[in-house]
Amino acid sequence: MTAHPRIEISPDVMFGKPVVKGTRITVEHVLRMMAAGWSVDDLVEQHPRLTKEDIQAVNAFAADQIKNAFTHFGDAAE
Repeated sequence: MTAHPRIEISPDVMFGKPVVKGTRITVEHVLRMMAAGWSVDDLVEQHPRLTKEDIQAVNAFAADQIKNAFTHFGDAAE
């Protein structure tokens, strides 16, 4: 599995949901805001602790999760 140093998962932070490291901003929150039409600049403006690199890391993490989900799904069907 690909390492994502800007993303952390801890049972003590946001019930174990993946978050941007050092924040309580979940990967899910960032993705939902982007899906609602927020730009990277909008996110950074509304969440000053986020950087553009953090948002890129969120997208990379999500892409890897989808890739892994479908890889495992394909394995299970065999």
